[in-house]
Amino acid sequence: MITTRRPWPLVLALMAVTAMACAAPDAGSDDTASAAPERTIEVTMTDLAFTPTSITVADGETVRVRFTNDGALPHDAFVGDAEAQDAHEAEMAESAGGHGGHGAGADDAVTVEPGETGELLVTGTASGDLLIGCHQPGHYGAGMVMQVAAA
Repeated sequence: MITTRRPWPLVLALMAVTAMACAAPDAGSDDTASAAPERTIEVTMTDLAFTPTSITVADGETVRVRFTNDGALPHDAFVGDAEAQDAHEAEMAESAGGHGGHGAGADDAVTVEPGETGELLVTGTASGDLLIGCHQPGHYGAGMVMQVAAA
């Protein structure tokens, strides 16, 4: 007899996330602006580089960044300042196999397999101190990072 375990905690969590995503925003809420950015920026991931190497986003503006992996290796994109990039690099190095990947629930990161696309919402800062880095083993150290410049 074969028995299977049903992943009820995972199923319940997915149902809760779906319900929250489908809920209508409050009439007076400004959440709809951040949920539907007006601009999409296309970025290509190849070998150890992002193209373009810099994007410009105004303070408070939220844009969709669509990453297309034209390389032969998986790549990821993590949004944060230099300190957050360093911390994430250390975290990824400690994870299983050197690259744990980013699940669908990550708001600040996405992993993109070769030939695939992935998206992140990025909100600009006045300081322009945000970076997007790839933290697959050796990629960030080799310079696979792009600047999110202030407009």
